[in-house]
Amino acid sequence: MRKISMLCCCLALTFFCKAEVKVPAIFGDNMMLQQESKVKIWGTATPNSKVSIKGSWGKSATATADKDGKWTGHLETPKAGGPYTLSLSDGKALNIKNVLIGEVWLCGGQSNMEMPVKGFANQPVANANEYLLQGKNAKIRLFTVKRNLQSYPVDTLGGAWFEATAESINEFSATGYFFGLRVHQVTGLPVGLISSNFGGSPVEAWISREILTRDYAKNHKLPASAADFLKPKPHYTPSVLFNGMINPIMGYGIRGAIWYQGESNVSDCALYEKTFPAMVADWRSRWGIGDFPFYYCQIAPYSRAFFPEMRDVQRRCMNLIPNSGMACLLDLGEELCIHPSQKKTTGDRLAVWALAKTYGIPGITCCGPLFEKVSFESGKATVKFSNVGTGLTAYNKPINSFEIADSDKIFYPAAAVLGKDGTVVLTHPAVKTPVAVRYAFKAYADYNFLYNTAGLPAASFRTDNW
Repeated sequence: MRKISMLCCCLALTFFCKAEVKVPAIFGDNMMLQQESKVKIWGTATPNSKVSIKGSWGKSATATADKDGKWTGHLETPKAGGPYTLSLSDGKALNIKNVLIGEVWLCGGQSNMEMPVKGFANQPVANANEYLLQGKNAKIRLFTVKRNLQSYPVDTLGGAWFEATAESINEFSATGYFFGLRVHQVTGLPVGLISSNFGGSPVEAWISREILTRDYAKNHKLPASAADFLKPKPHYTPSVLFNGMINPIMGYGIRGAIWYQGESNVSDCALYEKTFPAMVADWRSRWGIGDFPFYYCQIAPYSRAFFPEMRDVQRRCMNLIPNSGMACLLDLGEELCIHPSQKKTTGDRLAVWALAKTYGIPGITCCGPLFEKVSFESGKATVKFSNVGTGLTAYNKPINSFEIADSDKIFYPAAAVLGKDGTVVLTHPAVKTPVAVRYAFKAYADYNFLYNTAGLPAASFRTDNW
């Protein structure tokens, strides 16, 4: 009888030891939680146990683990501040320390978002050392999701939160960091950045399999069977990055997302016009916080086929994705390098969208000139732009970035004259009756670009579909 009692005690002790709450790596020391919201917190514990969730800012919540030990709770957060402690327990406490409350942004995409402040081999980030020397800031927190390709959605992920220091910034997404830095500098709010990127990845890798197979496979010839999901390059396999690098953080409290991707989809731009908005809609639906802000980069010029077509598709996607904005990088491209060095400007151009639209700071222009319409009369093409501010400018340089054509479909470099109310008048002696216009529609060219008076470049476009 005594042996049975001892055995029961040992079993009870073993069970109690298993009672320690566990959470994914996204919940850890130095983390940032989204301010003034009910943030989702999840993990595992003893099956059917009660889990207490307490923030040292004075709010608490409870959750119940299911038969598999999984639990989810929601905790109210205050206005930005801290540091605080987050305590979780179902019998044995887990304390997460140095927690800040502030603004959390997801930074996604392929190698141009992945490119760290330290740069790639023979591909530097301009003036990186200057920003590293000034970088130490406990109010900026950084989390990089470790690469993880999965055939099916998983809950686990690798990574850790770090305060911004020269060392942690050096390893982090340059575009993401400079975006967050500018938001922090202007708003004064703590900023947390979650970087989830994979170089060379197409947008299909970031979309859930359900969306690809249910909504797009039939009509748009996307892979529909498991066998079709196998390709030579693993990160080109549809859904594998959604499964391993988005699903594990799905629902984490964020303010919005920034995105820099598209280079790996240039060979089928028409399809991207469907898949990219589908990805954004898929994420928003699963995150469950409505149409959160989504700001993205128009890929920069580079000497490779179909880059201008992709830029034009991305321009049109602003009308397809609610609550979105596009940072034009037309003047930042490099002819022989697909990873432009001016990542500070890239991050800043994304940030002005957030500062103007998300944070409502008045007086900020966030968008460069956008093609609105074109009219043809008396051998002239008159292009009308929106978002011109107080006017268009080429900084007193000849505007050499327009082409016009008539019905023979031969484009000629147009003489361009700035008109009134955001217009540009185009002519060429060989084009008597123009019917089509293109602006900066080359993979890469040494153009003098058009800007608004806020210093933001006009996005490239074409009016034809030839």
